[in-house]
Amino acid sequence: MNNNIKVGGHISRQFDEELDEIRSRVLKMGGLVEVQLDKVLDALRDGDSAAIVDVETLDDEINDLEMQIDEECTQILARRHPAAGDLRLIIATTKSVRDLERIGDEAERVANMIRHAMDHDASKKAFKGLQSLTEHVKELLHETLNAYARIKTRSAVKLMRKDQEIDDEYSRVVVRLIEFMKKDPNNIADGLDVMWAARSLERIGDHCINICENVIYLVEGQDIRHIDLDEVSEQLS
Repeated sequence: MNNNIKVGGHISRQFDEELDEIRSRVLKMGGLVEVQLDKVLDALRDGDSAAIVDVETLDDEINDLEMQIDEECTQILARRHPAAGDLRLIIATTKSVRDLERIGDEAERVANMIRHAMDHDASKKAFKGLQSLTEHVKELLHETLNAYARIKTRSAVKLMRKDQEIDDEYSRVVVRLIEFMKKDPNNIADGLDVMWAARSLERIGDHCINICENVIYLVEGQDIRHIDLDEVSEQLS
């Protein structure tokens, strides 16, 4: 298995700089999404929605970066006519940027649902398990960005196995919320806010897995979206 792919080393130094700039912008996008999730975590830890500020502004910045990266990738395709690994880098990047933009949307939705519930004095019981789920999703996102930055397929495969853990944790949160809402009809509105937030967190995990699949495609030139993970591990080992 090829655990490294060289980015750079072209005859044109400007081409190398263009590719580096695109990758840098992708990681900046990821960093902004991490900040969104950090604000959610601060609110959950403090029990105060005041920690959730500027989430919409951050999402606007994420959207702007998506458009910039898309334009840069289009310009490279038009001017450079990349082939082999360079072409896969552009394709993998455009796909990953789309997932990061959607992660930003989901993170904004999480923040808004949590803020709405807290501002309506939701019971602390409504948020049980949500902090842990948020922490694990943020960790998955951070490690996914590292796998993209370092172009490591081993890390990408390992992270893809964590998706089931996120799904299981999400299911446990939902079961708790259903019981919470059954006990008192007055809990239903708050419970639904938190449930939608949990659902968005689970979707962020799915988008992280998509990015990991893009890393594998970049290195190996193989589309693994509909291949069993054990089979993928065997093929890449």
